[in-house]
Amino acid sequence: MKISKIELLKKDIASYESALVAFSGGVDSATLAFLAHEVLGEKAVAVTVDLRSFPERELKEAKKIAAEIGITHKVVQLDELSFPRIAENSPDRCYYCKKEILASMDNVRKKLGLNVILEGSNSSDLASYRPGRKAIEEAGGIVYSPFMTQGISKNEVRQIASELGISVAEKMSSPCLASRFPYGEALTEEGIKRVESAESFLFDNGLKGFRVRDHKGIARIEVNADDMLILICMKDEVTRYFKEIGFSYVTMDLEGFRSGSMDEVLWAQHEP
Repeated sequence: MKISKIELLKKDIASYESALVAFSGGVDSATLAFLAHEVLGEKAVAVTVDLRSFPERELKEAKKIAAEIGITHKVVQLDELSFPRIAENSPDRCYYCKKEILASMDNVRKKLGLNVILEGSNSSDLASYRPGRKAIEEAGGIVYSPFMTQGISKNEVRQIASELGISVAEKMSSPCLASRFPYGEALTEEGIKRVESAESFLFDNGLKGFRVRDHKGIARIEVNADDMLILICMKDEVTRYFKEIGFSYVTMDLEGFRSGSMDEVLWAQHEP
């Protein structure tokens, strides 16, 4: 089954003749970039949009993965906080942010003379709140999502990545740092940098599946259930460091790590 889907993806990608690949360095975009490079060669270019809310360690990882794949890689700077509709952090923030990201990528696409933009949304994304998907759909005949077109799920992307020998096949998803703040709480460079420093501290101390949510200076740490005891054993060091970088209080969420936990409030508001 995986071989068949790989061949379908290659055929789909080849039909565009040249493409800019939206590249974050995660498993979806890395797999797409690998296949595009294999099929289109130098007519495939990976582009990473470096946002204020894109962690520095993720940018370094993206550069590393692009080099492993062998695809031409370009980085474009975008200050998303300069756009009020993004900085105000409404529930539609991702829609406005995705529009600006796609606009930046489209400028690069035109300069390079490439036909389309390929991005890595997969069929599993339909099960979660993804306002950015609307921006992709509005882009019309410029932006395409091969995994979505072929009905390929997140697990299948990981299987394909593993079969192709891509090093990030098991890498956890890492949404932008703006997702660490409650909707309606304005995004600031200071707040984003504080969360980035906090998460880097946990990462450097061996934790893997986690998020640091910032509730107006209260750190709500989500970790996998198996890591809760580890975090408790580190509580003195974690509390000390988090307060040094500006948090007033440091807490652990007993529900543990779950992607998109800030969206839970939205679902609760719409329950009958």
